[in-house]
Amino acid sequence: MPTKNPPFKIILGSSSKARREILSEMGYEFTIMTADIDEKGIRREKPEDLVMALAEAKADAIVQRLPNGGRSEEDDCTTLLMLITADTVVVYRGTIREKPTSEKEAREFIKGYSGSHAAVVGSVVVTNLSTGKRCGGWDSAEVYFLEIPDEVIDSLIDEGITFNVAGGLMLEHPLTLPFVDAVVGSTDTVMGLSKALTEKLFLEAQ
Repeated sequence: MPTKNPPFKIILGSSSKARREILSEMGYEFTIMTADIDEKGIRREKPEDLVMALAEAKADAIVQRLPNGGRSEEDDCTTLLMLITADTVVVYRGTIREKPTSEKEAREFIKGYSGSHAAVVGSVVVTNLSTGKRCGGWDSAEVYFLEIPDEVIDSLIDEGITFNVAGGLMLEHPLTLPFVDAVVGSTDTVMGLSKALTEKLFLEAQ
């Protein structure tokens, strides 16, 4: 896809490889910053409220660290600066799941999905660093799985990638993908950044 020439520059406030790939697929160029917040220190009962609170906290943390509001000396003053932050959780049988904290938890998470299904709730927050305007929203999707063999679960855990994603769920992973039966909703929401929601928020934040 050809790179877009939007009337703004973008900072992606995430270290997620999947989010980087999605934003690149959308045709945008961007720089990366990470928030490095204590995510466990922010708790909400509803998954939608939690992902919104975390994305907003990430935005606040990055804004505080940006020199000159994120603008460099050679920037055109008419060019808007947009910061994207996001968060994703998995909801399984009514329980919110974030990144697994141990091998035991990762194994329990993945075995639970085997032959079952889970919901993914993801937020996107776009902060216009030039005006201070902030717009956010959330999206959700359902993922249905076939039976996942124990040896596949072992391989996922040995690789370690499962500890870096919400619910230990990495839809696009070559080991996981063959056992995805269906996705109800957008795949990019499951991967961490809803394309449709992001585009909508870009427009609203200008």
